[in-house]
Amino acid sequence: MPRHSPDAHKGILTRRQCFALPWAAWPGLQAMAQAPAAGSPQDGRLVLVFLRGAVDGLSVFAPHADPRYRSLRGSTAIPAPDGSAQTALALDAHFGLHPALAPLWPLWQRGQLAFVPCAGLPQAVRSHFEAQHLWESGLTASRASSGWLNRWAGALGRPAEPVALGVGESNPEVLRGPAPVQRVPRGKAALASGASSRDRVQQALQDLYADDRELGPLLGRGLRQREQTTRTLREAEAPGMGAMSAEQRAADNGAAAVAGLALDARHLATLMQRDPRLRIGFLSAGGWDTHANQGGVQGQLANGLGQLARALLELQAAFARPNDLIVVASEFGRTAAENGTRGTDHGHGNALWVLGPRVQGGRWHGRWEGLAQGQLNEGRDLPVFHDYRAVMSLLLQRTQGAGDAQLAALFPDGPFAGTPLLAGDNRLLAGLLRPA
Repeated sequence: MPRHSPDAHKGILTRRQCFALPWAAWPGLQAMAQAPAAGSPQDGRLVLVFLRGAVDGLSVFAPHADPRYRSLRGSTAIPAPDGSAQTALALDAHFGLHPALAPLWPLWQRGQLAFVPCAGLPQAVRSHFEAQHLWESGLTASRASSGWLNRWAGALGRPAEPVALGVGESNPEVLRGPAPVQRVPRGKAALASGASSRDRVQQALQDLYADDRELGPLLGRGLRQREQTTRTLREAEAPGMGAMSAEQRAADNGAAAVAGLALDARHLATLMQRDPRLRIGFLSAGGWDTHANQGGVQGQLANGLGQLARALLELQAAFARPNDLIVVASEFGRTAAENGTRGTDHGHGNALWVLGPRVQGGRWHGRWEGLAQGQLNEGRDLPVFHDYRAVMSLLLQRTQGAGDAQLAALFPDGPFAGTPLLAGDNRLLAGLLRPA
Protein backbone atom coordinates (compact mmCIF):
# COMPACT_ATOMS: atom_id res chain seq x y z
CA MET A 1 0.00 0.00 0.00
CA PRO A 2 1.26 3.52 -0.70
CA ARG A 3 2.53 5.43 2.29
CA HIS A 4 1.77 9.12 2.32
CA SER A 5 2.91 12.09 4.31
CA PRO A 6 0.76 12.44 7.45
CA ASP A 7 -0.43 15.94 6.44
CA ALA A 8 -1.61 15.10 2.95
CA HIS A 9 -4.65 17.33 2.71
CA LYS A 10 -4.07 20.35 4.93
CA GLY A 11 -4.24 22.81 2.08
CA ILE A 12 -3.69 23.52 -1.61
CA LEU A 13 -1.77 26.52 -2.92
CA THR A 14 -3.16 27.79 -6.22
CA ARG A 15 -1.18 29.41 -9.02
CA ARG A 16 -2.19 31.70 -11.85
CA GLN A 17 -1.85 30.42 -15.38
CA CYS A 18 1.19 32.43 -16.32
CA PHE A 19 3.61 29.99 -17.92
CA ALA A 20 3.47 31.76 -21.26
CA LEU A 21 6.17 34.12 -19.97
CA PRO A 22 9.04 33.98 -22.47
CA TRP A 23 12.29 32.36 -21.36
CA ALA A 24 14.20 35.50 -22.32
CA ALA A 25 12.08 37.76 -20.10
CA TRP A 26 14.83 38.30 -17.53
CA PRO A 27 13.98 42.00 -17.00
CA GLY A 28 10.41 41.01 -16.27
CA LEU A 29 11.55 38.60 -13.59
CA GLN A 30 13.56 41.36 -11.94
CA ALA A 31 10.74 43.89 -12.17
CA MET A 32 8.26 41.54 -10.51
CA ALA A 33 10.50 41.42 -7.45
CA GLN A 34 9.51 44.99 -6.67
CA ALA A 35 5.89 43.96 -6.02
CA PRO A 36 5.79 40.77 -3.92
CA ALA A 37 2.48 39.24 -2.95
CA ALA A 38 0.85 41.00 0.00
CA GLY A 39 1.61 39.38 3.31
CA SER A 40 4.32 37.09 1.92
CA PRO A 41 7.40 36.54 4.10
CA GLN A 42 10.41 38.37 2.73
CA ASP A 43 13.28 37.80 5.13
CA GLY A 44 14.13 34.14 4.58
CA ARG A 45 17.65 33.03 3.65
CA LEU A 46 18.17 29.88 1.61
CA VAL A 47 21.32 27.76 1.66
CA LEU A 48 21.54 24.98 -0.92
CA VAL A 49 24.02 22.16 -0.23
CA PHE A 50 24.50 20.11 -3.39
CA LEU A 51 26.06 16.64 -3.12
CA ARG A 52 27.66 15.93 -6.48
CA GLY A 53 27.96 12.31 -7.48
CA ALA A 54 24.55 11.13 -6.21
CA VAL A 55 24.49 10.37 -2.50
CA ASP A 56 22.75 7.14 -1.49
CA GLY A 57 19.48 8.30 0.04
CA LEU A 58 18.54 4.73 0.92
CA SER A 59 21.41 4.71 3.40
CA VAL A 60 20.86 8.26 4.66
CA PHE A 61 17.18 7.57 5.42
CA ALA A 62 17.19 3.79 5.52
CA PRO A 63 13.76 2.11 5.05
CA HIS A 64 14.80 -0.67 7.44
CA ALA A 65 11.23 -1.90 7.96
CA ASP A 66 10.73 -2.65 4.27
CA PRO A 67 10.85 -6.44 3.84
CA ARG A 68 13.10 -6.16 0.77
CA TYR A 69 15.63 -3.66 2.10
CA ARG A 70 18.13 -6.05 3.64
CA SER A 71 17.94 -8.58 0.81
CA LEU A 72 18.52 -5.86 -1.80
CA ARG A 73 21.35 -4.20 0.07
CA GLY A 74 23.56 -6.90 1.56
CA SER A 75 26.77 -5.36 2.89
CA THR A 76 25.52 -1.78 2.41
CA ALA A 77 22.31 -2.22 4.43
CA ILE A 78 21.94 -0.09 7.55
CA PRO A 79 20.63 -2.36 10.34
CA ALA A 80 17.31 -1.61 11.98
CA PRO A 81 17.53 0.45 15.18
CA ASP A 82 18.38 -1.39 18.38
CA GLY A 83 19.76 1.52 20.40
CA SER A 84 23.40 0.78 19.61
CA ALA A 85 25.83 2.89 17.60
CA GLN A 86 26.02 0.20 14.92
CA THR A 87 22.42 0.56 13.78
CA ALA A 88 20.17 3.24 12.34
CA LEU A 89 18.69 5.91 14.58
CA ALA A 90 14.93 5.44 14.73
CA LEU A 91 13.04 8.21 12.93
CA ASP A 92 9.69 6.44 12.83
CA ALA A 93 8.43 2.90 12.43
CA HIS A 94 9.71 2.70 8.87
CA PHE A 95 12.80 4.88 8.40
CA GLY A 96 16.06 5.22 10.29
CA LEU A 97 18.87 7.79 10.07
CA HIS A 98 22.38 6.64 9.18
CA PRO A 99 24.36 6.56 12.46
CA ALA A 100 27.11 8.76 10.95
CA LEU A 101 24.48 11.52 10.92
CA ALA A 102 23.80 11.17 14.66
CA PRO A 103 24.71 14.85 15.29
CA LEU A 104 21.61 15.76 13.27
CA TRP A 105 19.22 13.50 15.19
CA PRO A 106 18.40 16.18 17.81
CA LEU A 107 17.18 18.38 14.93
CA TRP A 108 14.75 15.63 13.96
CA GLN A 109 13.60 15.31 17.55
CA ARG A 110 13.10 19.09 17.80
CA GLY A 111 11.09 19.11 14.58
CA GLN A 112 13.63 21.06 12.49
CA LEU A 113 14.66 18.34 10.04
CA ALA A 114 12.42 16.64 7.49
CA PHE A 115 12.87 14.87 4.18
CA VAL A 116 10.94 14.27 1.00
CA PRO A 117 11.46 10.72 -0.37
CA CYS A 118 11.32 9.99 -4.08
CA ALA A 119 12.19 13.53 -5.19
CA GLY A 120 14.34 14.58 -8.13
CA LEU A 121 14.40 15.17 -11.85
CA PRO A 122 11.19 14.22 -13.64
CA GLN A 123 13.11 12.22 -16.25
CA ALA A 124 15.46 9.34 -15.49
CA VAL A 125 18.97 10.49 -16.42
CA ARG A 126 21.93 8.35 -15.42
CA SER A 127 24.70 10.68 -16.58
CA HIS A 128 26.13 12.85 -13.80
CA PHE A 129 26.99 15.62 -16.26
CA GLU A 130 23.56 15.75 -17.89
CA ALA A 131 21.61 15.32 -14.66
CA GLN A 132 23.53 18.07 -12.89
CA HIS A 133 23.05 20.37 -15.87
CA LEU A 134 19.29 19.80 -15.87
CA TRP A 135 19.01 20.10 -12.10
CA GLU A 136 20.97 23.35 -11.97
CA SER A 137 19.31 24.92 -15.00
CA GLY A 138 15.84 24.16 -13.67
CA LEU A 139 14.71 22.98 -17.11
CA THR A 140 13.84 19.64 -18.66
CA ALA A 141 15.85 20.30 -21.83
CA SER A 142 19.44 21.44 -22.34
CA ARG A 143 18.75 25.00 -23.45
CA ALA A 144 19.56 27.13 -20.42
CA SER A 145 21.94 30.07 -20.39
CA SER A 146 21.57 30.57 -16.64
CA GLY A 147 20.98 28.59 -13.46
CA TRP A 148 17.69 28.78 -11.60
CA LEU A 149 19.34 30.07 -8.42
CA ASN A 150 20.92 32.91 -10.41
CA ARG A 151 17.52 33.76 -11.86
CA TRP A 152 16.07 33.90 -8.38
CA ALA A 153 18.97 36.07 -7.21
CA GLY A 154 18.15 38.45 -10.04
CA ALA A 155 14.53 38.60 -8.91
CA LEU A 156 15.55 39.38 -5.32
CA GLY A 157 18.36 41.83 -5.89
CA ARG A 158 19.47 44.85 -7.84
CA PRO A 159 21.77 44.73 -10.88
CA ALA A 160 24.92 45.85 -9.04
CA GLU A 161 24.35 44.24 -5.63
CA PRO A 162 24.86 40.50 -5.18
CA VAL A 163 22.34 38.72 -2.99
CA ALA A 164 23.83 35.28 -3.71
CA LEU A 165 27.04 33.79 -2.33
CA GLY A 166 28.80 30.70 -3.60
CA VAL A 167 31.62 29.12 -1.58
CA GLY A 168 33.87 26.46 -3.05
CA GLU A 169 33.25 25.98 -6.74
CA SER A 170 34.48 28.77 -8.99
CA ASN A 171 31.40 28.86 -11.23
CA PRO A 172 28.63 26.38 -10.41
CA GLU A 173 26.00 26.27 -13.10
CA VAL A 174 23.12 26.88 -10.70
CA LEU A 175 24.62 30.34 -9.98
CA ARG A 176 25.63 31.14 -13.56
CA GLY A 177 23.87 34.02 -15.26
CA PRO A 178 23.47 37.79 -15.43
CA ALA A 179 22.72 38.41 -11.75
CA PRO A 180 25.86 39.33 -9.76
CA VAL A 181 27.10 36.61 -7.41
CA GLN A 182 29.77 36.85 -4.73
CA ARG A 183 32.14 33.88 -5.01
CA VAL A 184 34.62 32.71 -2.41
CA PRO A 185 37.38 30.09 -2.93
CA ARG A 186 37.28 26.73 -1.23
CA GLY A 187 38.89 26.15 2.14
CA LYS A 188 41.98 28.03 3.27
CA ALA A 189 42.29 29.84 -0.05
CA ALA A 190 39.44 32.09 1.09
CA LEU A 191 41.78 33.56 3.70
CA ALA A 192 44.52 34.38 1.18
CA SER A 193 44.56 37.84 -0.37
CA GLY A 194 46.01 36.71 -3.68
CA ALA A 195 48.07 38.63 -6.21
CA SER A 196 45.19 41.00 -7.00
CA SER A 197 45.48 42.49 -3.50
CA ARG A 198 48.88 44.01 -4.25
CA ASP A 199 48.75 47.73 -4.92
CA ARG A 200 50.82 47.53 -8.11
CA VAL A 201 48.71 44.71 -9.53
CA GLN A 202 45.48 46.52 -8.70
CA GLN A 203 46.72 49.71 -10.30
CA ALA A 204 47.83 47.85 -13.44
CA LEU A 205 44.43 46.17 -13.76
CA GLN A 206 42.56 49.41 -13.21
CA ASP A 207 44.74 51.20 -15.79
CA LEU A 208 44.11 48.40 -18.27
CA TYR A 209 40.32 48.72 -18.01
CA ALA A 210 40.09 52.42 -17.22
CA ASP A 211 38.40 53.27 -20.53
CA ASP A 212 35.98 50.32 -20.48
CA ARG A 213 32.66 51.64 -19.14
CA GLU A 214 31.31 48.15 -18.49
CA LEU A 215 34.29 46.11 -17.27
CA GLY A 216 36.05 48.95 -15.42
CA PRO A 217 33.41 49.39 -12.69
CA LEU A 218 32.92 45.62 -12.45
CA LEU A 219 36.64 45.12 -11.90
CA GLY A 220 36.71 47.76 -9.19
CA ARG A 221 33.78 46.20 -7.35
CA GLY A 222 35.32 42.75 -7.66
CA LEU A 223 38.65 43.84 -6.20
CA ARG A 224 36.97 45.60 -3.30
CA GLN A 225 34.71 42.63 -2.66
CA ARG A 226 37.60 40.16 -2.56
CA GLU A 227 39.53 42.39 -0.15
CA GLN A 228 36.52 42.78 2.14
CA THR A 229 35.77 39.04 2.07
CA THR A 230 39.32 38.13 3.06
CA ARG A 231 39.34 40.70 5.87
CA THR A 232 35.98 39.51 7.21
CA LEU A 233 36.99 35.84 7.26
CA ARG A 234 40.35 36.56 8.88
CA GLU A 235 38.65 38.57 11.62
CA ALA A 236 36.23 35.71 12.20
CA GLU A 237 39.14 33.34 12.79
CA ALA A 238 40.71 35.60 15.43
CA PRO A 239 40.76 34.38 19.06
CA GLY A 240 37.30 34.47 20.59
CA MET A 241 35.60 34.32 17.19
CA GLY A 242 35.46 30.54 16.80
CA ALA A 243 38.90 29.33 15.70
CA MET A 244 39.05 26.33 13.39
CA SER A 245 39.92 22.93 14.76
CA ALA A 246 43.13 21.20 13.67
CA GLU A 247 41.09 18.89 11.46
CA GLN A 248 39.42 21.80 9.69
CA ARG A 249 42.76 23.55 9.15
CA ALA A 250 44.09 20.39 7.52
CA ALA A 251 41.41 20.57 4.82
CA ASP A 252 43.25 21.42 1.62
CA ASN A 253 42.20 24.29 -0.60
CA GLY A 254 41.49 22.26 -3.70
CA ALA A 255 39.69 19.38 -2.00
CA ALA A 256 36.91 18.16 -4.25
CA ALA A 257 35.35 15.82 -1.70
CA VAL A 258 33.42 16.53 1.47
CA ALA A 259 36.44 16.77 3.81
CA GLY A 260 36.58 20.58 3.71
CA LEU A 261 32.86 21.25 3.64
CA ALA A 262 32.60 22.25 7.32
CA LEU A 263 35.15 25.02 6.79
CA ASP A 264 33.34 26.22 3.67
CA ALA A 265 30.08 26.19 5.63
CA ARG A 266 31.67 28.32 8.35
CA HIS A 267 32.91 30.83 5.77
CA LEU A 268 29.50 31.02 4.11
CA ALA A 269 27.77 31.49 7.47
CA THR A 270 30.19 34.23 8.53
CA LEU A 271 29.77 36.23 5.34
CA MET A 272 25.97 35.89 5.17
CA GLN A 273 25.56 36.84 8.83
CA ARG A 274 27.64 39.98 8.38
CA ASP A 275 26.06 41.13 5.13
CA PRO A 276 22.26 41.28 5.37
CA ARG A 277 21.95 41.71 1.60
CA LEU A 278 23.03 38.10 1.05
CA ARG A 279 19.90 35.95 0.92
CA ILE A 280 21.10 32.92 -1.05
CA GLY A 281 24.03 30.62 -0.26
CA PHE A 282 25.46 27.69 -2.22
CA LEU A 283 27.85 24.94 -1.15
CA SER A 284 28.76 21.67 -2.83
CA ALA A 285 30.77 18.55 -2.11
CA GLY A 286 31.79 15.60 -4.24
CA GLY A 287 32.75 12.04 -3.40
CA TRP A 288 29.30 10.44 -3.37
CA ASP A 289 29.62 8.19 -6.45
CA THR A 290 29.99 4.98 -4.45
CA HIS A 291 30.10 2.26 -7.10
CA ALA A 292 32.47 0.08 -5.10
CA ASN A 293 33.09 -0.54 -1.39
CA GLN A 294 30.40 1.89 -0.32
CA GLY A 295 30.23 0.50 3.18
CA GLY A 296 27.32 0.37 5.56
CA VAL A 297 27.45 1.72 9.10
CA GLN A 298 31.18 2.30 8.58
CA GLY A 299 33.26 2.91 5.48
CA GLN A 300 33.43 5.28 2.55
CA LEU A 301 29.88 6.63 2.65
CA ALA A 302 29.78 6.83 6.45
CA ASN A 303 32.98 8.91 6.49
CA GLY A 304 31.48 11.40 4.05
CA LEU A 305 28.21 11.61 5.95
CA GLY A 306 30.06 12.35 9.16
CA GLN A 307 31.80 15.29 7.51
CA LEU A 308 28.50 16.46 6.04
CA ALA A 309 26.87 16.40 9.48
CA ARG A 310 29.56 18.72 10.83
CA ALA A 311 28.96 21.17 7.98
CA LEU A 312 25.20 21.12 8.46
CA LEU A 313 25.56 21.85 12.16
CA GLU A 314 27.70 24.89 11.28
CA LEU A 315 24.91 26.10 9.00
CA GLN A 316 22.06 25.25 11.35
CA ALA A 317 23.61 27.29 14.15
CA ALA A 318 24.01 30.34 11.89
CA PHE A 319 20.71 30.24 10.00
CA ALA A 320 18.17 30.33 12.80
CA ARG A 321 15.85 33.14 11.73
CA PRO A 322 12.25 31.96 11.36
CA ASN A 323 12.25 31.75 7.55
CA ASP A 324 15.80 30.46 7.07
CA LEU A 325 16.12 27.15 5.23
CA ILE A 326 18.91 24.70 4.44
CA VAL A 327 18.23 22.28 1.60
CA VAL A 328 20.39 19.23 0.82
CA ALA A 329 20.03 17.66 -2.61
CA SER A 330 21.81 15.49 -5.19
CA GLU A 331 21.41 15.08 -8.94
CA PHE A 332 19.81 11.62 -8.64
CA GLY A 333 19.69 8.66 -6.30
CA ARG A 334 21.28 5.23 -6.41
CA THR A 335 20.02 1.79 -7.26
CA ALA A 336 17.86 -0.04 -4.75
CA ALA A 337 20.05 -3.14 -5.03
CA GLU A 338 23.72 -3.45 -4.14
CA ASN A 339 25.97 -4.27 -7.10
CA GLY A 340 28.69 -6.91 -7.44
CA THR A 341 31.42 -4.65 -6.05
CA ARG A 342 29.65 -3.86 -2.77
CA GLY A 343 28.49 -0.49 -3.99
CA THR A 344 25.46 1.02 -5.68
CA ASP A 345 25.00 2.37 -9.19
CA HIS A 346 23.29 5.39 -10.73
CA GLY A 347 19.61 5.53 -9.90
CA HIS A 348 16.69 7.95 -10.16
CA GLY A 349 14.64 9.17 -7.17
CA ASN A 350 16.36 10.36 -4.01
CA ALA A 351 15.63 11.98 -0.68
CA LEU A 352 15.65 15.78 -0.50
CA TRP A 353 16.41 17.13 2.98
CA VAL A 354 15.06 20.35 4.48
CA LEU A 355 16.29 21.94 7.72
CA GLY A 356 15.07 25.10 9.43
CA PRO A 357 12.98 26.63 12.22
CA ARG A 358 9.76 26.54 10.18
CA VAL A 359 10.23 23.00 8.90
CA GLN A 360 7.50 20.62 10.01
CA GLY A 361 10.22 18.21 11.03
CA GLY A 362 10.40 14.98 12.90
CA ARG A 363 8.51 13.47 9.97
CA TRP A 364 8.83 12.90 6.25
CA HIS A 365 6.55 14.45 3.65
CA GLY A 366 5.38 13.08 0.34
CA ARG A 367 4.70 9.74 -1.27
CA TRP A 368 6.55 6.50 -0.65
CA GLU A 369 5.60 3.18 -2.24
CA GLY A 370 8.33 0.92 -0.88
CA LEU A 371 10.93 -1.30 -2.52
CA ALA A 372 8.74 -3.99 -4.09
CA GLN A 373 9.96 -4.84 -7.58
CA GLY A 374 6.82 -3.51 -9.24
CA GLN A 375 7.11 -0.16 -7.44
CA LEU A 376 10.63 0.63 -8.62
CA ASN A 377 11.52 2.71 -11.66
CA GLU A 378 12.60 0.28 -14.39
CA GLY A 379 12.64 -2.38 -11.69
CA ARG A 380 15.83 -0.96 -10.15
CA ASP A 381 15.51 2.60 -8.74
CA LEU A 382 13.27 4.68 -6.56
CA PRO A 383 10.74 6.54 -8.73
CA VAL A 384 10.34 10.32 -8.68
CA PHE A 385 6.94 11.28 -7.35
CA HIS A 386 7.98 14.86 -6.48
CA ASP A 387 9.70 17.03 -9.07
CA TYR A 388 12.40 18.87 -7.13
CA ARG A 389 11.17 22.13 -8.67
CA ALA A 390 7.83 21.68 -6.92
CA VAL A 391 9.61 21.38 -3.57
CA MET A 392 11.84 24.39 -4.23
CA SER A 393 8.90 26.46 -5.49
CA LEU A 394 6.96 25.75 -2.32
CA LEU A 395 9.94 26.72 -0.15
CA LEU A 396 10.63 29.94 -2.05
CA GLN A 397 6.97 30.88 -2.02
CA ARG A 398 6.58 30.46 1.73
CA THR A 399 9.92 31.79 3.00
CA GLN A 400 11.07 34.33 0.40
CA GLY A 401 7.77 35.62 -0.91
CA ALA A 402 8.02 34.23 -4.44
CA GLY A 403 4.87 35.01 -6.40
CA ASP A 404 3.18 32.85 -9.01
CA ALA A 405 4.56 34.77 -11.96
CA GLN A 406 8.07 34.73 -10.51
CA LEU A 407 7.98 30.97 -10.09
CA ALA A 408 6.69 30.60 -13.62
CA ALA A 409 9.70 32.55 -14.90
CA LEU A 410 12.06 30.69 -12.60
CA PHE A 411 10.97 27.24 -13.85
CA PRO A 412 9.38 28.06 -17.23
CA ASP A 413 8.84 24.45 -18.30
CA GLY A 414 7.94 23.17 -14.84
CA PRO A 415 5.14 20.68 -14.27
CA PHE A 416 2.68 23.24 -12.90
CA ALA A 417 1.37 24.98 -16.04
CA GLY A 418 -2.37 25.43 -15.66
CA THR A 419 -2.49 23.51 -12.38
CA PRO A 420 -2.14 24.33 -8.69
CA LEU A 421 1.38 24.14 -7.34
CA LEU A 422 0.36 21.42 -4.92
CA ALA A 423 -1.72 19.25 -7.20
CA GLY A 424 -1.56 15.46 -7.38
CA ASP A 425 1.20 13.87 -5.31
CA ASN A 426 2.54 17.30 -4.46
CA ARG A 427 -0.51 17.89 -2.25
CA LEU A 428 1.33 15.66 0.20
CA LEU A 429 3.92 18.42 0.60
CA ALA A 430 1.43 20.98 1.93
CA GLY A 431 2.55 20.51 5.53
CA LEU A 432 6.30 20.63 4.86
CA LEU A 433 6.55 24.06 6.52
CA ARG A 434 4.72 25.40 9.54
CA PRO A 435 2.55 28.49 9.03
CA ALA A 436 4.42 31.80 9.34
